[in-house]
Amino acid sequence: MSRRPHRPPRASLELLRAEAADELSVLVEERLRAGEDPWAFMEELPTVDELVVLTLRAESIAEDGGIRPSATRNYRVLRQIALDHPPLTRAVWRLLGSEPHRRWHAAVETEAEAS
Repeated sequence: MSRRPHRPPRASLELLRAEAADELSVLVEERLRAGEDPWAFMEELPTVDELVVLTLRAESIAEDGGIRPSATRNYRVLRQIALDHPPLTRAVWRLLGSEPHRRWHAAVETEAEAS
């Protein structure tokens, strides 16, 4: 298996978090305008750090030709995100299943297992 040269992260963690926070605020506002109760949907949304990890994961998948990763590749991608951005380590472990506490987490697992 050939290894790609290590690329530096695309942006600072602060910028990635700011972008994720903006995206989450838009999602919350859309759901509030649709009349949804925030008590009912806030637990369904990822945290800012989880959204950053999912965004970085999606970028990695796109760089790999859009091929959905196997469970092993998914683990490696997420582990590399944690190595590149140590403050995201807890969010990475949550997404890997050590703390499966969110409803949307099952969709992420199903997507990774389906490939």
